Amino acid sequence: MSETVIEAQRKALLDLYRRHVTPGLPYALVDYPDHPNVGDSAIWLGEIALLDAIGAGAPAYMARWDDFDEAAFRAACPTGPILIHGGGNLGDIWPHHQRFREYLIERFPDRRIVQLPQSIHFRDPTNRDHFAALVGRHPDFHLHVRDNASLNLARRHFDCPSTLAPDSAFGLGSIKRPVVADCRVLMLLRSDAERAARDDAPLLASSGAVTLDWLEEPRLTETSPTAKAEARVERGLRLLARGELIVTDRLHGHILALLLGIPHVVLDNDYGKVGAYIAAWTQRSPLVRQARSSQAAAELIGG
Repeated sequence: MSETVIEAQRKALLDLYRRHVTPGLPYALVDYPDHPNVGDSAIWLGEIALLDAIGAGAPAYMARWDDFDEAAFRAACPTGPILIHGGGNLGDIWPHHQRFREYLIERFPDRRIVQLPQSIHFRDPTNRDHFAALVGRHPDFHLHVRDNASLNLARRHFDCPSTLAPDSAFGLGSIKRPVVADCRVLMLLRSDAERAARDDAPLLASSGAVTLDWLEEPRLTETSPTAKAEARVERGLRLLARGELIVTDRLHGHILALLLGIPHVVLDNDYGKVGAYIAAWTQRSPLVRQARSSQAAAELIGG
C-alpha cells in the first residue's frame, strides 16, 4: 500500500512538470535552499529528479533567494519559464523567500512563472492581499499547492491557475534504509518558528528514545547546489534510519520516513501543515499514525 501511495504521487508530479517544461528548451529553477533544513533539500533533489525524468536537462539558470542576478539569468535563459522551488514558505513566516517570490512575479511579467508545490500560510491578511495584488497583475503565474486548505485559500484570494499537487520530494521514490537502527524511537521534533505550542514531557519520558532536530549540520565541502542537497539529505536519512520507529512534527520527517519504509507517528506543526498534507496524499499508508498531543504520541509508541 505504501508503494502505491508513493508511486501515485510521483506520477502526478511527472504530469505537472511536463505541463510547464519542454525538453530541449531552457528554463530556470530558483530559490535553491542553501540551509540545513533537510526537507527543503529533499524537495530540491526531487525537483531535479523529476526534471531529469521528463528529459528536461539541467536548468539553464539556478539561484538562491539572495544571489539572483537578473542580467546573468536573462543571458543564460533568454526564454522559457521560471520555476520557483517548492516547500512551505509561501506566506509570511519565512519573509525572505516570500519577498524573492514577489520580486520575481513583479519583475518578470514576460515569463511564465511556476510556483512548484507549496503550503500557504499568512498570519497577517494584509500580507496575503499584497501578494494577491501582485499575482493578479501577472499574466502567466501558475500556483501548485500541497493541501486542500492551501488550495481553498488560493482559489478564494489569488487570480491565477491553482492546482493541488504532491510535494516534489516524492520524485525521489522509495529509498533503501542507509543504516541499521540503533534506538527504539527516533524523535525528530521542530525547534524553529513552526513548532506548535505543546508540552513534550510525555514523549521525552519514553524509554529507548533519542530526540533531535536536523537544523545543525557539519561544515559542507560540496560546492554545487545539487551536491550540497545530496549531502544534506544523506545526513537526514541517516538520522531518521537510526530509529526502529520515528516520531516527528516535520512534514519531511513524515515524507522521508515513508520513502524509507519506516513506521512513524506524526504530530502537527503550528498551523496544521503536516496533517493537511497527510489528509490530501498519504493517509492510506499503513506506516503513518497521527497523534493530536504528545501524550497520545507517547501512548502510540508504547512510551
